[in-house]
Amino acid sequence: MQSKTRTIGRDGPSFIEVARRAQIVECAIDTIATLGYAQASLHQIAERAGISKSVISYHFAGKDELIQQVIDDVSAAGAAAMWPRVQAETTSAGMLRAYIHSHIEFMRTHPKHVAAVTEIFTHYRSKTHEAAATPLEERLRQGQRDGEFREFSPRVMAWTIRAAIDEVGRRFVATPDLDLTECARELSETFALATNR
Repeated sequence: MQSKTRTIGRDGPSFIEVARRAQIVECAIDTIATLGYAQASLHQIAERAGISKSVISYHFAGKDELIQQVIDDVSAAGAAAMWPRVQAETTSAGMLRAYIHSHIEFMRTHPKHVAAVTEIFTHYRSKTHEAAATPLEERLRQGQRDGEFREFSPRVMAWTIRAAIDEVGRRFVATPDLDLTECARELSETFALATNR
């Protein structure tokens, strides 16, 4: 279904429309993190944003489109925070360590975003989530080509690393005082042992 966002006499949305969409997405994140995915209706999101439900309907075709935008925005924020640290590493082992630590640090600095996405992925199927391990898989494969990592299935290892990080996210949502520093250290050591020659 196409978005109902309308433009008159121009090629794209105005600055105000972009800002309003961003506000709605942030309120959706806050609502889902606070109430849970099932209770986060468009009415609840609109109420939190201080707007009418029809304003959301103007910018998004429905809840599915809004939820996908939440996923896309949180993924983009995570990538902006994490990938520069990962790409700054000169070894595959350093890349893997930075990948794990930067993900856990994002949880620490964006707890509502993590709570919202955890809720969404528990109840909502997304192609973004299914494809999330693809860049990691390629980096693991590069480590093998460079002779730094042992032979293993990069796809299965990427799935396993992502599953471990996602589990930390779920437990952090349930237990906000979880020691994330310890989690990052333990995961880094575990996967260093699992991948290194």
